Amino acid sequence: MRKVALLLAFTFAFQWAWAGVHKRVLMIIAHSNFRDEELFVTKGVLESCGALVDVVSNEAGVAKGMLGRTYRVERTYDEVNWDRYAAVVLVGGSGATVFWNDSRLQELIRWAYNRGKIVAAICLSPITLARAGVLKGKKATCWMSVGSMLSRYGAIYTGDDVVVSGRVVTAAGPFAADRFGRAICRLLGYR
Repeated sequence: MRKVALLLAFTFAFQWAWAGVHKRVLMIIAHSNFRDEELFVTKGVLESCGALVDVVSNEAGVAKGMLGRTYRVERTYDEVNWDRYAAVVLVGGSGATVFWNDSRLQELIRWAYNRGKIVAAICLSPITLARAGVLKGKKATCWMSVGSMLSRYGAIYTGDDVVVSGRVVTAAGPFAADRFGRAICRLLGYR
């Protein structure tokens, strides 16, 4: 009887611990002029669905958003172990253009995508995904003024607010941040 009780207790503890496993998400912001809502709203949605979110940038220190909010960045995107993350999310804003020609970040994005991870980008950041080659032949969206750039790199620009194409999520701008976060949550397996 005692063995049965111990077995049941162990089984319950294992199931409880397993149910509490959180998936990690890596969010990448520009050190200057990231779009505030795209970071804070999306991050809030991801955390509310159960994800653990780490925010990195192209440089450490206090990053400043376009609307004046700040975020203390401890590490750069090149200083973290990308193996730990189930998803990589690029935040937009005018500062995100710094990543359009960032070959190292694009290499890491390709690596993540080729390893089965979710990749997502909002606003101006889908251009970085396109330049990394992960949007070729996929439906995608971005800030309207750069939609033709997505097409130039092989994506099928839709103009929709949020587009999910396999393991890739793109969104048009800050007004879609909540839906963007929810789409990523669904792909992570959260409800």
